[in-house]
Amino acid sequence: MLALIYIFNYIDRLLVSILIEPIKLEFGVSDTLIGLLSGVAFALFYTVFGLPLGRLSDRIGRKPVVALACIAWSLMTVLCGIATSFTMLLLFRIGVAIGEAGGSAPSVAMVSDLYPPSHRSRALAVFLMGPALGAVFGLGMGGWIADTYGWRWAFILIGAPGVLLGLLLAFTVRAPRRQPASAADTRESFFQTMKSLARTPSYALIVFAGSTAAIAAYAVGTWAPSFLIRSHNVTLTEAGALLGIGGGLMSVIGTLTCGWFTDRMVRRDTGWQLGAALLGTAMSIPFGLLFFLWPAGSALQIGSLAVPTAFALYLGFAFFGTWWSVPCFGAMTHLFPASRLAQGTAMFLMGVTLLGVGLGPLVVGVLSDVFELAIGAEALRYAMAATMVILLLPCISLALAIPHYRRQVDGHDVDLPIESLPEGA
Repeated sequence: MLALIYIFNYIDRLLVSILIEPIKLEFGVSDTLIGLLSGVAFALFYTVFGLPLGRLSDRIGRKPVVALACIAWSLMTVLCGIATSFTMLLLFRIGVAIGEAGGSAPSVAMVSDLYPPSHRSRALAVFLMGPALGAVFGLGMGGWIADTYGWRWAFILIGAPGVLLGLLLAFTVRAPRRQPASAADTRESFFQTMKSLARTPSYALIVFAGSTAAIAAYAVGTWAPSFLIRSHNVTLTEAGALLGIGGGLMSVIGTLTCGWFTDRMVRRDTGWQLGAALLGTAMSIPFGLLFFLWPAGSALQIGSLAVPTAFALYLGFAFFGTWWSVPCFGAMTHLFPASRLAQGTAMFLMGVTLLGVGLGPLVVGVLSDVFELAIGAEALRYAMAATMVILLLPCISLALAIPHYRRQVDGHDVDLPIESLPEGA
């Protein structure tokens, strides 16, 4: 149920990316303003509300927070379909961000409550299929609905089912038992908790790695449909099918493979919890660069669809591009007790959202507008390629985090306070 809700979380989040071109046409806005709509505005409000909602779920329980959040963001998605101005659409997207802020961190904590450490990466991999399957349905169905009925109906028809899912979670699912918060954790203030989390050496590096990896991930997720439309002359429906179905399914395979690989390798060395993320992120860089720089041309005809040659490279990027997320989320479940886990996850998601969702789409939009003056129609191609270089930053950060993480989880870090040690250390 949590995985299904997370899928709709990402369907609603990614839907705007396949609708960029018709929204631009109707409201007459620039790529920079589209980057603001899909990036900065969403990220700021997601971040502001994510930390207190994570803390609330650590106090009152995960399930009620996730259920109410799902209902809220789904209703806001439906309202996006009736926006009569760009400003109104922007406000409704902010509503989606506030709702989604209460979904991810409590769900990760709830999965951690359900599964022992030895199976946690695989369990989280199933849960974290949300972004990939969200791309399958959000981009694939969203593009078809927009082409057939208009972009407004895409928001309405895709947003509505989430309301029912929230109600179903609230009234049919029994929350797992979890370790109650200690008296010290209950008395600890919000800022004391955040300070304690931030002082954990490997955690700070994990947050930085996830945040910088997310810049490239959200830039690609937002602008790849427009890139295929502009540089490879595919239609809105064709772009949605290629990226959603082809790329989305490859991301699902990559996510599940990463979960299996991480759990298997951690039995040999706990450092592989982050080593898997480093390996996958490094492998994704050449695939991404080649995808965006490969010249236009068709390799395969599927019915009336001419599949660009470059799309084969995108499949490689989709497979490895998700590998930073599962190990990083899994690492946090080993670093913090249950009473702090949702807050720790929320802080991680704050960085991912503020930099990834906030800067990723905006940076590409700004670069595209700037490059257009010198390059013309292919400006977006080189703006996208430039974002791949950013992936070197999470690689460096993960490499630095591995020895710190290994010492903490193995219980040998003398600088770590006793109360901050992971369960079982």
